[in-house]
Amino acid sequence: MNQNDRWEYETLRPPRGETKKEAEDPKAELNELAAERWRFVETIAYTGGGTKYLVFERPVRVNDAERDSP
Repeated sequence: MNQNDRWEYETLRPPRGETKKEAEDPKAELNELAAERWRFVETIAYTGGGTKYLVFERPVRVNDAERDSP
């Protein structure tokens, strides 16, 4: 990738179990994002701990970037 490459981002909030304290396994959602060429890059945590969001990125497709150009 070079300096002119553009990225887009997606977030996933881990699903919570009935207790709302433990996350359920988000495997299905992760596999869907991977099939769409999203790559996991980091987490965003709650202030007191625990994962609030999973952050993903992927390069913007050339056709999408051309459409957004001035």
